[in-house]
Amino acid sequence: MTQPNETPIRVGLLGAGTVGSQTARLLVEQKDELAARIGRPIELTGVACLDPKETEPYAWIDPAIVTTDTMSVATNADIVVELIGGTGAARTFVMAAIESGASVVTANKALLAKYGPEIYAAAEAKGVDVYFEAAVGGAIPFLLPLRESLAGDKVTSMLGIVNGTTNYILDEMTTKSLQFDDVLRDAQAKGYAEADPTGDIEGHDAANKAAIMATLGFHTNITIDDVSVEGITKITADDIAAAAAEHKVIKLLAVVENGEAGVSARVYPALIPDTHPLASVHGSFNAVFVKAEAADDLMFYGRGAGGAPTASAVVGDIVTEARHIAAGCTGPSIPMYNKLPKAPIEASRAAFAVRFLIHDKPGVLAAIAREFADNGVSINGVNQDLKPTMHEPGYDGELQQLRIVTHLTDEVTLRRTVDAVCRLDCVTGEPSILRVLD
Repeated sequence: MTQPNETPIRVGLLGAGTVGSQTARLLVEQKDELAARIGRPIELTGVACLDPKETEPYAWIDPAIVTTDTMSVATNADIVVELIGGTGAARTFVMAAIESGASVVTANKALLAKYGPEIYAAAEAKGVDVYFEAAVGGAIPFLLPLRESLAGDKVTSMLGIVNGTTNYILDEMTTKSLQFDDVLRDAQAKGYAEADPTGDIEGHDAANKAAIMATLGFHTNITIDDVSVEGITKITADDIAAAAAEHKVIKLLAVVENGEAGVSARVYPALIPDTHPLASVHGSFNAVFVKAEAADDLMFYGRGAGGAPTASAVVGDIVTEARHIAAGCTGPSIPMYNKLPKAPIEASRAAFAVRFLIHDKPGVLAAIAREFADNGVSINGVNQDLKPTMHEPGYDGELQQLRIVTHLTDEVTLRRTVDAVCRLDCVTGEPSILRVLD
């Protein structure tokens, strides 16, 4: 009878912040149960951070294993967990860990969106694994089903809410009729938004995740440089109110598609019907729809952020890899066998809702409609909302908000049309442009 291997599987942790500290807690507090699931003991043997004092509030982290020598931790473990963030130093330590023969678990979406295919190839060449469930959707089990459960199917598109900060802001604006800046300050006070929220509100965080989704779903090299990004900083209470009047809500979506023109990966705010399942995704929750040829429609929903929920996904990856080590094998690789073209921006067609601020006088609507017609954009609907308290310096009359909803058109044509309208003397301010999804 074969005796069980009692040699501990060594785990090195890079970073002891919000997620890192909770990852350490789960590894230490559930040590016996995890060992039973894995078939071998698992041991946290090193924690690297900039200042050892960072770990003092966490009684479960043994001070004896805390160090500022990150490279030492990265090259002296069986599984290296990278939670330091960023792309420069993180890439150095991850590649060093792989070269040392360690498998890697990471939650670093920026790293994978920029260097993912390079890291996957290095891991395959070295015979080790890379897992990163927490990089998209926090606690939601989404990437592993995409990577393994749907391996026998063909994924054609994915769209969803993948940033909890922006979803919280838009949700608060919708349910409480608040302005963007007020909600952002509240989100920062509650810890839902960073002191510098640029990565979230400008859509860059969601764009990193869109690149990872497209790479895994379509087995082709998609990086952050291939993702078109729009954030939510231009969304106003007027946009929210106009959407509500049409029984719609605004959500920041990550959308990846593999169509006839090639692969597209985009992040943008969009209008969706209030009956759509994504409309009921509130607060910091995330949700992703996946469409596959055989499985058809799938939806993944859950906590998209937070220390403990994200740590749950990280430890899940650690257990998965520890099982492989215990069994003397590796998990499935991430094949990049497709060399798919990138779809040009004009290949994407959608309906758009455009809101202009206009002078309230005869002939304005006709002039704007003429520009739409001259540029070949068909108008589906028009709505005017009088704002008698709004005025413009140098113009004695009142201002109105004119909202035009188009039929399907491409973005290049739509933006050329909007630019032409904005050059009219009767149009002022910056227009609002939102896609309309059914």
